[in-house]
Amino acid sequence: MFFWGMTFEQLRTFLWVARLGGFRKASDRLHLSQPAVSTRISNLEDELDAKLFERGPGELVLTKKGQQLLTYAEQLLFVEEEIKYRVANPAETEGLFRIGASETIAQAWLPNFIQSLSERFPRVNIDLTVDISLNLRTAILERRFDLAFLMGPVSEYTVKNVALPHFDLHWFKAKELGDVNLSEVPIISYASQTRPYRELTSELAHRVGPKSRVFSSASLSASLKMIAAGIAVGPYPRILAARHLEANEVEEFDPGFDLPPLEFTASFLAEPRSFLIENSAEIAREVAVEWHKTHGS
Repeated sequence: MFFWGMTFEQLRTFLWVARLGGFRKASDRLHLSQPAVSTRISNLEDELDAKLFERGPGELVLTKKGQQLLTYAEQLLFVEEEIKYRVANPAETEGLFRIGASETIAQAWLPNFIQSLSERFPRVNIDLTVDISLNLRTAILERRFDLAFLMGPVSEYTVKNVALPHFDLHWFKAKELGDVNLSEVPIISYASQTRPYRELTSELAHRVGPKSRVFSSASLSASLKMIAAGIAVGPYPRILAARHLEANEVEEFDPGFDLPPLEFTASFLAEPRSFLIENSAEIAREVAVEWHKTHGS
């Protein structure tokens, strides 16, 4: 319970209705029925004797009183979560935690992170999605993920970015390919709307000219298979090529120039604050740093 007959559950429901702009979206986020969400808001308005939302076509809009309550609700719920974590047993924290990760991270230290997170919060259920950074960025902004590991940072004032160790790019070709002329052999890279693709095509235009052919693929594992088959060459983090290197299918080569390393961040919405999300981002940074000490960049 809280002040008068107000509860933290009512405040939490109010916060998500306000943030997501509607009862249906809030009910999906909270795993409640829409009538249950509506009842909580109605009871909260009765308790405060204040109208919190203007109800009309489209999204709900906060009233002046609703705006005031939102500020307090965010602070109170963060303190509640912090008390549970610091004073009570963090192992009692529960709920659904939605994580998005790029394929590079998924093939590197993500399993270590999931294990650490599960040990710290054994009652938290994890929903994991692996996708390209462009889609992960959109999902974070649309609140479909709680935390995303992507090529960042996300340049939005609403998003907090925790810097993660970078991955160097190494050039790979099929073992039997021989000397590589980049004006004759196709180069395969990340998806066409990504920073690595743009940086690669810019460098090739400067160094090779219009004769260079660049393929793009959102599937990094498929790209490495194409390299192993001798269809193309390309720059990727060494971890992605590990299996093909061990099988003696590909080898590194020097094209005569370097590309910028891949910069990654643990990104999440700064508001409303969540002690679980903020601590999970820090756990990810610690796990990533340890993984890179062992495996390199």
